[in-house]
Amino acid sequence: MISIARFTVEGLKENCVTDNPHPMFAFYYESEDQSIIDHAIFTLSNGYKKELKDEVSLIYDGPKFDAYTRYEATLAAVDNKGNETSKTIYFETGKLSSSWEGKWITDGSYEFTDKGISPRIMTFRKKVMMEKEIKEAKIYATAIGVYRIDLNGAKVGNAFLKPGFTSYANNLMYQVYDVKEQLKNGQNDLVVNVGGGWAVGAFVFTRVNRVYAARQALLLELRVKYTDGSEEVIPSDTSFDVSLEGPYVAGDLYDGECFDARVDYDKISYHKASLETMKLQPKIMADYSSDIVVNREMPHYEVKEINGKWRYDFKQNLAGVVHLHIKKAKAGQKIIVHHAEVLLKDGELNLDLLRTAKCTLEYICKDGEQDYTPEFTYMGFRYITIEGIAPEHVDVVAYHLTSDIEETGAFKCSNEMLNQLDSNIRWSSRNNFEDIPTDCPQRDERMGWTGDISIFAPTASYNFQMDRFLRKWLVDVKSEQLKSGSLPNTVPIHGYGFPATMPKMAIDFWGDAILTVPYALYEAYGDLDILKSFYPNMKKYVKAEKFWANIWGVGKYRYIWHTPALFHFGDWVSPDVDQMSAWQKRSKYTATASLRRCSQLLAHIASILGEKEDQAYYEKLSEKVKDAYVSVFTSDGKLKKEEFQTGYVLPLAFDMFEGQDKENALKNLVALIEKNDYCIGTGFPGTPYILFVLADNGYEDVAYKMLLNTKAPSWLYNVSVGGTTIWEKFDGMLADGTCRPSKDGTGNMVSFDHYASGSVGEFLYTRIAGLRIVEPGYKKFAIKPVLGGDITSVETSTLTPYGRINLSWKKEEGQFKLHVDVPMSTTCQVTLPNGEEQVLTYGCHDIACAL
Repeated sequence: MISIARFTVEGLKENCVTDNPHPMFAFYYESEDQSIIDHAIFTLSNGYKKELKDEVSLIYDGPKFDAYTRYEATLAAVDNKGNETSKTIYFETGKLSSSWEGKWITDGSYEFTDKGISPRIMTFRKKVMMEKEIKEAKIYATAIGVYRIDLNGAKVGNAFLKPGFTSYANNLMYQVYDVKEQLKNGQNDLVVNVGGGWAVGAFVFTRVNRVYAARQALLLELRVKYTDGSEEVIPSDTSFDVSLEGPYVAGDLYDGECFDARVDYDKISYHKASLETMKLQPKIMADYSSDIVVNREMPHYEVKEINGKWRYDFKQNLAGVVHLHIKKAKAGQKIIVHHAEVLLKDGELNLDLLRTAKCTLEYICKDGEQDYTPEFTYMGFRYITIEGIAPEHVDVVAYHLTSDIEETGAFKCSNEMLNQLDSNIRWSSRNNFEDIPTDCPQRDERMGWTGDISIFAPTASYNFQMDRFLRKWLVDVKSEQLKSGSLPNTVPIHGYGFPATMPKMAIDFWGDAILTVPYALYEAYGDLDILKSFYPNMKKYVKAEKFWANIWGVGKYRYIWHTPALFHFGDWVSPDVDQMSAWQKRSKYTATASLRRCSQLLAHIASILGEKEDQAYYEKLSEKVKDAYVSVFTSDGKLKKEEFQTGYVLPLAFDMFEGQDKENALKNLVALIEKNDYCIGTGFPGTPYILFVLADNGYEDVAYKMLLNTKAPSWLYNVSVGGTTIWEKFDGMLADGTCRPSKDGTGNMVSFDHYASGSVGEFLYTRIAGLRIVEPGYKKFAIKPVLGGDITSVETSTLTPYGRINLSWKKEEGQFKLHVDVPMSTTCQVTLPNGEEQVLTYGCHDIACAL
């Protein structure tokens, strides 16, 4: 019997509100008896109808939607045995192109001119009278800043830090909340607190504020339908009251929050809100993000008194906030909470690594029992200290906050240290998927660094349902691409430019995200639309790369990208050198390799899209760059000047060496690795590729020695000293658990929650487990494990557009035994360790061969 196992609209199973005139619907089927789909029909409640065959998604191309309307989508399918099944989902349209009746309002008397801090939190209030029976009630809201809505004393919705982080000059999201159950007959109390957030508050480590506006502003509509058929809109306007005396005394993404529970909304002074003249004119769209929500509640495992404070250990580095249930307190009693990832030798929190971020909560109690959860901040931490209340008087849990992204992949093997490494990768992913892909969740940064997600997107797409989350971020990537084709190093750029404040210059491996992230989505989900959408932007970026490479030099040197090193990141945080300037000096190697990789990838994308002339052009360009790299930097497969791992890894990964030169380059790389005692020596650009270069070219034993190495610097050194997340630097912590001093010119840049080097996850899944994409979306996939090390068994799975692939193998009694579940409408090519090949189709399969 066949069934529809998954059916989504815009990546959501439920509660979708969209302004997209062409939403995407996705689905897949499962069967108990291996029957297959004969045909299916997709219908919408507006009369739209489409017949389907093998499709697992469709983009709506029917009549225009009406605003504020609920639609029903039904998929009905028949299998080859005549069995029928159907499934229905619902979605709503938002405002579409209709204008806002609400007006932007603010506290016109508030002049916020202080530098380096966030503004006072504004409290807006409106008494709303409901005199008729309510059929439907919804709040439409957004802000310049971040907001929390309360209706009749209870929070509306479960998301944090709305409306989310976007390039506010270009894009702004609004949210829709169903409040029918929270409204009551008679008078209702609507309160909205608006903090500075990203738009107005202090952000980036330069602590720049007021980037998008001089102060906060609120835009809101409460839209009500009554059972008698009438409708009413209560808009934000000058009838709203506003105050700066609310209980949220302070709120800052880096510094934390101060909340005074003694404050009574009925007893503070208000004045009328004023209309705000907006300097920005962004496109305001229904929320297309993945909400930041509480992913899990985490207990503490240890409480210890340290110098008059109580230190709590959650045994896991996480991003989020603490929730305090205060059993007993007196009015005015002050509770202070500090957060940190690691400890100093004396057991105190290491707060120096936070740089200017205070990461502090200050809660001023009212009398009696009470609860507190921060709203206008979040932290990265494993440890906290609490002052002002003893453990017996407070229950403490950590709320792990992350974007609401489904975990779709799993990995487990016989080596427990690798299992912990995989756990660390997942935790660092979650901790940095905070509306945008950030770099770290703790210090005065938490920015959308393009280089990190550029190299991590394939691993992320294996473990999580990344399409909605990354599509949201990519909207801003497209918006913030410069006319020159270059891309800011952080998106949203938020007034930030580095290196050397030169965002107009293309930056290798960071700007590459404009190609690599859309391509990762195409690979994982078969999303051809994302390639079509970004193709012009990709061409502009490669044109910018070529311009900067061509600007100096003649002959082959015109394809060596050797602009001044301070304009690049180079071999960023490579552990074999300990100065930022040394990493950057390698930029001529990394940048030239980037031009090769990007032109090569763009040629491939052009072929996918049928752009034959472009394909030929970029193939020719990539060949010229290949020839230049090999000719200028190497001789007979050996680097002419400095020898370093990344200098070999990149040309090997991007197919620049041929014949004997390739064999020599591999031997030279292996010699460097052996000399380095099998420790990692690559920075951000080389780390994702080094194990692949080795394992795919006959050096599987070396790849496994590197991967399983527990000496610093290595992936498993992190695990061996108790790391629970991926670190920014492989050797960032000493064996005694304290931080390794940072003397590399980066200003104490030591993060213990930085997922970039977790790109090794792709090797775990595609080489150790052996699961590889052959055709986009896993329409065709291969299983070809690379055996090595002490690994005797693996279990892995990932959810594809066609269904879930489950894969396991084990070495047992001289045999290699493989099990695989192949989803409907897909094909699997298996290559066993003895070289035998088999093609598998839909169903469950068990295969074995002698070792």
